[in-house]
Amino acid sequence: MTKEIITTAAGLAGLLQQQRKAFAAAGAVSAAERRRRIQTAIDLLVKHHKSLAEAMDADFGGRPRGYSLMNDVLGSLTSLKYARDHFEPWMASEPRTPFPPYDQFGAQAWVMYQPKGTVGIIGTWNAPLFTLFSPLASALAAGNRAILKPSEVVPRTAQIVAEAVADLFDPLEVGVVTGGPEMGEAFTSQPFDHIVFTGSTQVGRAVMRNAAQNLVPVTLELGGKSPTIVARSADLATAAFRIAAAKAANAGQLCVNPDVVYVAREQLEDFVAALKLSFGELFPSVAGNADMVAVVNARHLARVEACVGDAARVGARVECAPVPAAADATDRRRPLSIVIDPPADSAIMREEIFGPAVVVKPYDAIDDVIADINARPRPLALYYFGEDEAEQQQVLEHTLSGGVTINEAMFHAAMEDAPFGGIGDSGMGHYHGREGFLEFSHTRTVFKAPAYDPRREWGLLPPYSDQFLAMMEAQVTP
Repeated sequence: MTKEIITTAAGLAGLLQQQRKAFAAAGAVSAAERRRRIQTAIDLLVKHHKSLAEAMDADFGGRPRGYSLMNDVLGSLTSLKYARDHFEPWMASEPRTPFPPYDQFGAQAWVMYQPKGTVGIIGTWNAPLFTLFSPLASALAAGNRAILKPSEVVPRTAQIVAEAVADLFDPLEVGVVTGGPEMGEAFTSQPFDHIVFTGSTQVGRAVMRNAAQNLVPVTLELGGKSPTIVARSADLATAAFRIAAAKAANAGQLCVNPDVVYVAREQLEDFVAALKLSFGELFPSVAGNADMVAVVNARHLARVEACVGDAARVGARVECAPVPAAADATDRRRPLSIVIDPPADSAIMREEIFGPAVVVKPYDAIDDVIADINARPRPLALYYFGEDEAEQQQVLEHTLSGGVTINEAMFHAAMEDAPFGGIGDSGMGHYHGREGFLEFSHTRTVFKAPAYDPRREWGLLPPYSDQFLAMMEAQVTP
């Protein structure tokens, strides 16, 4: 088929139909074929990395190209290379023990892992390559074909992705569609064999409703207000620096970014001072600072600033690091706004920040922190800074989140040998590692019967003898 970039719902439906037809005709997908497809994705990123980094810089209105290479290109390459180098043993069927008495008569049983077919992957603007190619690594390792939809919020990047995929991939293996919300609606309404969506919880609900019409399984990587606990046993300077470094990443526009930081009341002022110092060391200035990522567009900037402004109006204290100069209307780079102890019903305590701001809340007892975390929707990530192992275990055992990093922030999401995903409002399903392979595989049980079948001579088939009921009742045992 031709390699034109698809921009219509009809074109999407046609591509999906052709991919599913090709999948059915091909049958089993060999390890060599899977490896070739993964390697093609690797080659794509290597070949087009410069133009992709330039596009992300332009789309954000300021995103260091080195950062885009680190976060999106190298992050994606890491997922793809890990899948390439580890998937083959995952493909093997697993023998299982048949049930008695067939286990004595030569029966066999095994579980096989088959590709589902075509996986639809919807990326997001904040990590526009990683949210496409990292799940793609797991989907291809499992033997699937895929159709990608980049985010329309970063149109230059989406265009380069579409052109790069068309350059190197057969569209019957991996294709791309582009477009805005209407294409997103059409995309999630198609009868894919699996859909991956990264984005907000609100849109995730809509994706799941659409997918349900065709009973399509979904992997939802959503987000939430990831809590960060700074225990009394933590080194404040270290914790503040690592949290500052996390907030500096992509201007806080990451789904696993620390959102609410809990600090012991008597350490609050020292922590705020250390956080300001650490962030200021990373970014001594804001306007025109080429090391700083801009907020992606005016609408998102207005949303973040409205949340901070609302918190200040209802009594929260707001500090900035570094001290901002006069705002340049054409520059969407902003200092870190530290919002101290806002009311529970303020917008910044209800909505995911997803930008250059953070909430700091004082606490008296760790039980109060745990109760507050559990009163909120399940977050995608949870962070604990401290050396009290008993308290650390208490937090782990009495909270739920998609993943956890201890004495750092966001590092668990980089684990390729462990699943990445959410729970509850922060999502469902996962990718990375063998668990990602299983996510996009159909786990199929096979039972192979023996030649000898004892049921008739044992009186287990109609017409039942007088002893049949007694035989059954005799086996009802505790």
